[in-house]
Amino acid sequence: MAVVHLFDAAAGTYDESRRRLLPCFDDFYGTAVEVAAPPLRRALASGRTPTVLDLGAGTGLLSLLLAGAVPGIRPTLLDAAPAMLAVAEGHLHRRGVPYTTVVADLAGPLPGGPYDAVVSALAIHHLDDTTKRDLYRRVRQVLVPGGVFVNADQVAGPTPDLDHRYDEVWQAQITALGATAEEIAGARERMVHDRPAPVPDQCRWLAEAGFVGVDCFYKAWRFAVFGGRRELD
Repeated sequence: MAVVHLFDAAAGTYDESRRRLLPCFDDFYGTAVEVAAPPLRRALASGRTPTVLDLGAGTGLLSLLLAGAVPGIRPTLLDAAPAMLAVAEGHLHRRGVPYTTVVADLAGPLPGGPYDAVVSALAIHHLDDTTKRDLYRRVRQVLVPGGVFVNADQVAGPTPDLDHRYDEVWQAQITALGATAEEIAGARERMVHDRPAPVPDQCRWLAEAGFVGVDCFYKAWRFAVFGGRRELD
């Protein structure tokens, strides 16, 4: 896939530019961690090692943040870009976090788990809508009862006019944060492959896949954190 090569090429500088290209960085990732943490803490309290599947894990940022919030987790990082995962492995090794990495596409089979949390950041919007819906069904199947799925992602506006406005706001915000012309051009090149969907559609797909407690927990223009839980048996 062309998008995999683009992310592999950006692996060395991806983390450095993330805060400049994601204006709501702290709230966005912070909310994802807050939503994912409760079942991980419950697993620890029961004497188990909490398990996490990080989809489209990239350089491992979300797994690292979860490991900082809930020490003792064991994440499995799945990504189709080997160079991105190599960066993640270095970060996790230096932090002493035990991990597994899997080079695979999100459209393919998921590792069997089961997992206390499945998380994803800025990855699922690369899939078309049919594949998103299929992925949500497969995610539920690999969660433990009561486990949580959290998707922190780029989303589409509900109308073309609002989607255009999302882009205008993002451009103004990242320019104010000091994003360079090269960083913006690189982001635009990767965005050619984006297939974002509106939040209401995706929350409906989660409910149709069998998730409960489905909600959008945070949204700032084109960036949103949403998800749900697998019902207790």
